[in-house]
This record gives sequence, structure tokens and C-alpha cells, in this order.
Amino acid sequence: MLRTGLCDLIGIELPIISAPMGPDLSGPDLVAAVSGAGGLGVLQAQLHPPQLLRKALQRIRSVTDKPFGVGFVLHFPCDEGMAICLEERVSVLWTFWGDPSRFVAPAHAAGVKVFAQVGSVADARAVAASGVDVVVAQGVEAGGHVAGEVSTLALVPRVVDSIAPVPVVASGGLADGRGLAAALALGAEAGAFGTRFLATIEANAHPLYKDRLLAASEADTVRTILFGYGWPHAPHRTLRTKFVEEWVGREEEAQDQCPDERVIGHTRIAGQEMPVQRFLSIPPNRDTTGDIASMDLLSGQVVGLVGEIRPAADVVRQIAEEARIVVRRLSGVDPAFTVAPRDEQPSKKST
Repeated sequence: MLRTGLCDLIGIELPIISAPMGPDLSGPDLVAAVSGAGGLGVLQAQLHPPQLLRKALQRIRSVTDKPFGVGFVLHFPCDEGMAICLEERVSVLWTFWGDPSRFVAPAHAAGVKVFAQVGSVADARAVAASGVDVVVAQGVEAGGHVAGEVSTLALVPRVVDSIAPVPVVASGGLADGRGLAAALALGAEAGAFGTRFLATIEANAHPLYKDRLLAASEADTVRTILFGYGWPHAPHRTLRTKFVEEWVGREEEAQDQCPDERVIGHTRIAGQEMPVQRFLSIPPNRDTTGDIASMDLLSGQVVGLVGEIRPAADVVRQIAEEARIVVRRLSGVDPAFTVAPRDEQPSKKST
């Protein structure tokens, strides 16, 4: 009932994708769990040195033989990583924030599909014309870096109509089976889930970060350019922590790339130790130490629907079952079916 043309294109069972969350929040454990459960897990590999990236790909394959993807932000150097992914023949290259056209022919020659994430109809048309296999339409309510200013509900059907028959994935504002069913109703062939998969056992986010997600509501995020150290003037959606609230409206003051910007912690990413400066555009992983609450806790507005930490495979299965229930109910097959309420904490208070 949920199988779409995109499922057949990629060789997956369910139109459920865990979005690449960087630089290492969606690591091998999360990717393998989602793909193993029938969805498509996508590794974020931006800061992986070549040999460590290859080891990460091999680690995923040691757990599952199902298709998975690797994501790159084209604003930053990624040629070495792309080359390794093609050598390893991953199923999907997921690109964002740049022109993917020069990667399309080499990827296709290696039997690899190319996804391009965009935030507008104009950009969707451009990447579709370049020959990518799938376009990801990201609504402004999405967490992480956000390219556009249009909501998912308005953007997805416009993109679907504008680039047909190229398949479209809906991203932004999805957390459960109701969101997936809505995305499919809009013409998308799959849904990409980010914030929901951050709140899983396998996600590499710091425990305090996960706790803040559980406590937040849909009113507790803001689209800003505040965390611009390393990537200035790039809009992103993050939690409204006390630190963020102190700087909302003064974001331009934080865009100057001062080499002596105050260090508020340390982290380890892809085997590399690095300091965490104030305003750094990197969210805290489980190896991060220091003032976690003042770091970039990226999150989508859908965070209000995230109420518990669960295994990623369980999340995939729950989303799929909820979507099937919604489809059956709307088709009149069994109108008595309803989606069970979220297992949510007693109160979600502001971060």
C-alpha cells in the first residue's frame, strides 16, 4: 500500500528516509538501522577523511545489505568523498546547497542515483534539468540548514507539478505516519525525516541535545543565521535556547569570522579532535564536551511531535504502520482505524 515508484527505483521497501544530518549526527549506526528496517538511511559524510569514510561505508555494509545513501553539502569541498562513494557504489548520493550537475554523469556511470535537495521551484527545475534522479523539496519548517522560505505543504505539490515525471521527496515537517501520508497525497514518492530520527538510540547527537528535543514544542525553534562560524549567512533552524534568545535580532554581529572566537567546548568528528567556538555551525555529537546548551541544537518545527527516544527501526515501522492506517481510513477501507496518540512527556516546555 505504501510502495511507490521511488521504492522500486532505489530498491527499498518503504518510502521512509532518514535525512542526512551533519556533520556526523546520522552516522553508520543510524543509517544501517533505517535501511535494515526497509527505509533509506543516509550518512552525512562532509568531514570524514577519505579512509575513514570508506570504513564508515564498510561498517554499514557489515550490518545490512540494504541500499543506503551518503550526503554532501556542495558549498564545501567534497570531491574526494564523492569519488570514494562512487568507488564503493553506494546506492544514493544526496546533494544540497550547490549545483550537482558535474556529479550526475560519473554517478550514473557507477550505477549510483543522485538526489538533489532544494528549497524552491526554480531550483527544483534547475537540478531536474541537470539529470538528477530525485529532487528533495525541503520546506522552511525543516531543521538544520534551510535553503528556501516556502512551507512543505505549499512547496511539494508545486515542485511535483513543475518537474514531473522526476520523483520528489518531501522534507520538513514530517515526524509520523500522518506526515508521510500527507506527503504522498501531495504527490511526493517518499518522506525524509530528520528531527524524528535525531531522537533515536542510534543517532549520534549529544544526550543533552536529545533531551532538549523531547522538551521542545513547535514554538521552540527559530530560523536564523546565528550559528554562522564556519558557514556565515547560511539560514538554519535551531532550538530557541537561552543562548539563542539572547542573540535573536543581533545575528549579524555573530557573522564576523574571528579566528580568536571564544572556545566553549571540544568535540571529535570522524576521528578528528576539534575545538567548538561560539557560534560554530556544528551541532554537538555524543563526544562533545563543554557548554552544550550554547551550541547549535538544530531542530525542525515538527519537534513537538517527538516525545521519546526509540530504536530507529521501531520508528520506521511505526511511521509505516501509522501511514497505512491513515490511508485505509481515508480510503474508507476501515474508517474506525485511528492513529494512536504519541507517547509524550507530561509537558513540553521551552528550552
